[in-house]
Amino acid sequence: MIWEELDAHLDRVPGTVSAYVGRPGARPTWTRRADATHYAASTMKLAVLVALFRAAEAGRLDLDAPVPVRNSFDSALSGAPRFVNDRDYDNDEAVWDRVGGEASLRWLAERMIVRSSNLATNICIGQVGLPAVAQAWALAGARHSVTGRGIEDFAARDSGIDNLVTAADLAALLGELALGATRPGPLASPAGCAAMLDVLVAQEHREDLAAGLPDGTRIAHKNGWVRGVRHGAGVVFPDDAPPYTIVVCTTTDLADGGADGEVEDDACRLIAHVSERVWATRHDLAG
Repeated sequence: MIWEELDAHLDRVPGTVSAYVGRPGARPTWTRRADATHYAASTMKLAVLVALFRAAEAGRLDLDAPVPVRNSFDSALSGAPRFVNDRDYDNDEAVWDRVGGEASLRWLAERMIVRSSNLATNICIGQVGLPAVAQAWALAGARHSVTGRGIEDFAARDSGIDNLVTAADLAALLGELALGATRPGPLASPAGCAAMLDVLVAQEHREDLAAGLPDGTRIAHKNGWVRGVRHGAGVVFPDDAPPYTIVVCTTTDLADGGADGEVEDDACRLIAHVSERVWATRHDLAG
């Protein structure tokens, strides 16, 4: 069986590899250490995206209103000084080019996902607030994932405030988005969920899950990386089968691509291999 083969293959990988595969709203077809916590890296941006759209639908934010683009943020640690982002550690010059000016939250949310901009992410968190991000996780049914701070909030990190995810929680959030685009759900309206999926489909970092799929396959996904960590989380929409959720989280020395998400490393190739094998079973996943 493919699942036993994948488990045997992943048993030989150094570090911790977690996985979740299944149809949205159904019991998973395959899991592997799905409740193990990993440093979130940029996968935490999924919950920020949901929080923004929820706030907009509740009338608390206008996604099309301009907000200041400033590189200065409140720490999640009470009493700590404000912190800034490092331009060299980011992935999107387009946001940095607007520092000192303004941009819409909708545009910043898109850059947060499609280019994984850290600066855009922290601006979005500053507008919506960390409690709203926590609520997004809770409404998705997440049990262990937490977004406790902004990116590069080192004072908070050093005090133990961190960003954590599990494969099961990422799958729960993405599954609710996929289902929520077809009927009312806990995260947002069907139109809101469909709009978020469109943003995720436009993802430009395609070195892991998407690399294991045939060209042109629709996948709504977000990945995350720092040295020693590489995650891929998405919903795949085959033309010839129902959609399925796939999440692979790795905390491993194979993830040596560092801060540059466009550097393909062995962790990217590992996730792509899992994605390719799951694609081959797309007709047979439990529904």
